[in-house]
Amino acid sequence: MTERENYLHTVKFGNPRWIPAYIAVNLASLIEYKDEMEKVMVRYPQYFGHFIPGQTDYSQYGDGNCDIKEKDAWGYTWHYTKYGIEGCVTEHPLADWSALESYQPPDANLVHDRGGSRNWEAELKEIERKRQQGELTSGYLVHGFLFLRLQYLRGFENLMYDMADEHPNLYKLIEIIDHHTLTIVKKYCSTGVDLMEFPEDLGAEKSMLISSKMFKQYIKPSYRKYIEPCKENDVITAFHSDGYILDILDDLLDLRLDVINPQDLCNGIDNLAKALKGKACIRLDIDRSKITPYGTRAEIFELIEKEVKVLGSKHGGLEFIYGVYPPTTPDRVNYVCEALDKYRTYWWDK
Repeated sequence: MTERENYLHTVKFGNPRWIPAYIAVNLASLIEYKDEMEKVMVRYPQYFGHFIPGQTDYSQYGDGNCDIKEKDAWGYTWHYTKYGIEGCVTEHPLADWSALESYQPPDANLVHDRGGSRNWEAELKEIERKRQQGELTSGYLVHGFLFLRLQYLRGFENLMYDMADEHPNLYKLIEIIDHHTLTIVKKYCSTGVDLMEFPEDLGAEKSMLISSKMFKQYIKPSYRKYIEPCKENDVITAFHSDGYILDILDDLLDLRLDVINPQDLCNGIDNLAKALKGKACIRLDIDRSKITPYGTRAEIFELIEKEVKVLGSKHGGLEFIYGVYPPTTPDRVNYVCEALDKYRTYWWDK
C-alpha cells in the first residue's frame, strides 16, 4: 500500500496498514539546534517529508531574532520578531468602518494572501506532477482564512463588539471574504485534488475565543459554503484549529468535514474520543507545550500510546501531526519519532 493509498484508507475508515504521521520542524528550532535537529530528521525520513540536510544556511538568521514588517495583500501589516514564528498583525485597514465602502480585497486569481503574484498555472502543474507520481494532492487556504482574517481587518476588540452588536457591516465583510475564498476552493476542486485544507484558530487554552452561538451565527455558514464545492467534487475536507474547540465539534461534524485536526491536551484525549471517534478522521496535533518539550522519554511514550489506543482503530480514523518549536530539544523530538515507530502499527500488529 502506498503512502497515498494508506492515507485515503485512513480518512475513509477503509482498513489502512499504519497511522499516518507528519512532523514539521519550525525554522526557529532549526536555527537554534541546526545540525543536531537535522540528524534526527535524517534518521526518520518517514516523518519529515522531503527534507534535505544542509540545504539551509543558518548564518543568515543570526541569533534568530528579527524586526520585520510586511504588508499583506489584504492591507494589514505583519510584524515578525523571531524567524519562523508567526507574527502579529498591526495597522488594521478596516479599524474604522468608514473605510469599507472603498475597500478592495486582493484578487485570488492574481496574488497570494501575504503578497506576491500567484502562478496558478505552476501550482496546477505541480498538482498534476504529484498525481502522476502517485502522491497525495491537496489544495489549501491560508492559515486564518475567515475568523482570524476578520480580526486582522478590524482588530480583535472591534470584531468582538461587531459580533456582540450584530453590526450589519460585519455581514458585508464576511461576504467579501467568502467571494475570495470560494474562488480558491473552486479552483483547487476543479483540478481534482484529493484533499482541501482549511486551517483556522478558534480556541484559547481553556475556552473558545467566541461563543458557540457566535460561531453558528457568523462563521459556520461560510464554512458550509466553502465545503460544498468540495463535496460536489469528492474532495476530502480537513479542518484545523488550535486551542479548545470541544464546544463546536458537533457543528464541525454537521458540516460533514472528513478530517478534524484538534490539539490533544487542551481538549482532552478522552473527550475527543467521545466526540469524534468513528465520526470523522482525527488528525491529532501532538502536545508541544507540556510533555514533549519538558517530559521524559517514558512520558512521551505514554502519551503516544494512550492516543493510539484511545483514538485509533484497525479501521483507521487517526493520523498524527506534530509541530516542533523552541524549547523542544532534538533528543525529545527523537523520542517522539521512536514512539511513533513503536505504536503507529499497533492496531495491525495485534
